[in-house]
Amino acid sequence: MANIVIVGTQWGDEGKGKVVDLLAEFADIVVRFQGGNNAGHTMVVNGEQFISHLIPSGILQKKTCLIGNGMVIDPAVLIEELDYLKSKGIDVGQDQLMISEKAHIIMPYHKQMDHAREKMKGDKKIGTTGRGIGPSYEDKATRRGIRFIDLIDPEVFSEKVKTILEEKNFYLKEYLSSNPLDFDDIIDKYSEYAEILAPFVTNISLVISRAIKEAKHILFEGAQGTHLDIDHGTYPYVTSSNTIAGNACAGAGIGPKKITDVIGIVKAYTTRVGQGPFPSELFDETGANIQEKGVEFGATTGRKRRCGWLDTVILRNSVRLNSLSGLAITKLDVLGEQEFLKICTGYEYDGKIINDFPASLKVLSACKPIYETLPGWSEDISNIRKFEDLPQNARNYLNRIEELAETPIQIISLGPARDETIIISNPFKDF
Repeated sequence: MANIVIVGTQWGDEGKGKVVDLLAEFADIVVRFQGGNNAGHTMVVNGEQFISHLIPSGILQKKTCLIGNGMVIDPAVLIEELDYLKSKGIDVGQDQLMISEKAHIIMPYHKQMDHAREKMKGDKKIGTTGRGIGPSYEDKATRRGIRFIDLIDPEVFSEKVKTILEEKNFYLKEYLSSNPLDFDDIIDKYSEYAEILAPFVTNISLVISRAIKEAKHILFEGAQGTHLDIDHGTYPYVTSSNTIAGNACAGAGIGPKKITDVIGIVKAYTTRVGQGPFPSELFDETGANIQEKGVEFGATTGRKRRCGWLDTVILRNSVRLNSLSGLAITKLDVLGEQEFLKICTGYEYDGKIINDFPASLKVLSACKPIYETLPGWSEDISNIRKFEDLPQNARNYLNRIEELAETPIQIISLGPARDETIIISNPFKDF
């Protein structure tokens, strides 16, 4: 039995979708434990690209996929995703997809509030995706949220919407200068969603518990990255949920003693979408080259990703916060043809060297990266499948990452396709 958590170690977009898709072959169940459709996982199978926003990546491997209670779900987007998969020849049945009865629902007023708030902030906006994720988590925290168990009970759902809509409309109209929403429109639309999705709704925690007793292999996937965590990230430029490995337990309904491994996904360089400090960001031709070659555009928003050298200060922070047992390096191929590579090993602030990630954004914004420089390589590595066949300079780069992170590299991705991968150690094969 192996219960493995996959997390991003940077600011998201590390390539978790491919790694989850790759490892799902060896798992029986894949569980998504936090976030919503503010994240997109891109996978390439037999040359065809698939993008998932809510349904776990393991669906392409025909695994049982669970949507955990830690997620916030837009029913319309979930139904759209089911239709999208069906159009690709992947018909998802009730035995393949299950939704936690305790997962919260994104309502129309959540999305409207999200957009209106960002508009009001102007240059001071956080850079949300506008999908209503934050406002939905707000209502969850203030005990005014609506869960799937409520959605599939017409009487309960109607009463909850009626109770909260008056307040939301007042806020939308009087404070955000936005249009109020109609009660009947919401009820009619969400009743249709409930009819479609009700057969998928169940107690996910019980499903996971039974699977563990049966010694099944389970893969837990998160969205975004460690440094977008609501508690441990670059607050307030973060997402609205806990993205670290510990939330796999709370967001799926499993005890921490049941987790066997935590794999951290590390892009071979660093990227970030939206606002917030980024010490190793590149503003020159090298950064533009990495952005273009790495196709660094958000799967959900299409926004350009800011690019920079690999930052091992944030990597070490992720190792500690997630208790990482192994690393998966992605997009190593993108760094080919660079004359040299730089690794940020620390920060310089006010004449002092900082080796730990600071909580203060004022401090972080003023930090200057301290770099080590390594020679690059010019060879095409996309067809290599063994670590020892990589160019010496590529191996040196990877070995240095291991040394700085004090964590072994288990997987190396050399392209978007499943087979463009070097597996040094398969975490599922150790059990």
